[in-house]
Amino acid sequence: MNLFLFLCFICLGVAASVLAKKLTLAAALTGGALGVIIFFGVEWMGIALMAAFFLLGTLATSWKKNTKQTLGIAQENKGRRSVGQVLANGGVAGLLGLLSVLFPQYAPTFLLLMAASFSSATADTVSSELGSVYGRKFYDILSFKKGRRGADGVISVEGIFFGLAGSAIVATVYAIGSGWRREYLWIVVAGTIGNLADSYLGATLERRGIMGNDAVNFLNTAIAALCAFLLLYI
Repeated sequence: MNLFLFLCFICLGVAASVLAKKLTLAAALTGGALGVIIFFGVEWMGIALMAAFFLLGTLATSWKKNTKQTLGIAQENKGRRSVGQVLANGGVAGLLGLLSVLFPQYAPTFLLLMAASFSSATADTVSSELGSVYGRKFYDILSFKKGRRGADGVISVEGIFFGLAGSAIVATVYAIGSGWRREYLWIVVAGTIGNLADSYLGATLERRGIMGNDAVNFLNTAIAALCAFLLLYI
């Protein structure tokens, strides 16, 4: 029964994301496949974390879309996510879900790392999408000199706080299912570090054309998961 409900849920999610033009068909199917792996690894908690990221990211991307288009900082393809973007944001979580299937005795640890990865992905998306709209002053993360709104490696104070809020929401979803312990703070810290790492990589590797945005996003989620792992054993 639990599996049947999940399959219904994931099919509805895939269909809704395509019909709402939030994901391409290939991206939606990729997201559905990741969801299946995550569910078999850590069950509904992993799906809840994935859903929190998707909903917050979608809302942030859609918010003030006309303003973003006027400023020239709107997402390409009208914000419709590709396969690469889905794997960039959810690939680490998918790998952790697979590890949970292979090593179920460590599933609680992998769930924590998964929460950190989604925390970072959420913080990155929310901070860039809302920070670019509501930010007043923008700074290059390397030099802290004034930067151009929406450019790689450029941050704002408002964006950082929006990112923190996004991380806190993901951490809250984790805490509701796993208990209000110190892991809540670790998820927020790891997500924030991953978000800042994304900006740093954007200012260095991406700005120089060494690495694309999808690779940078994948790395920021991996860095967040690694930070959570280190915090767990400090």
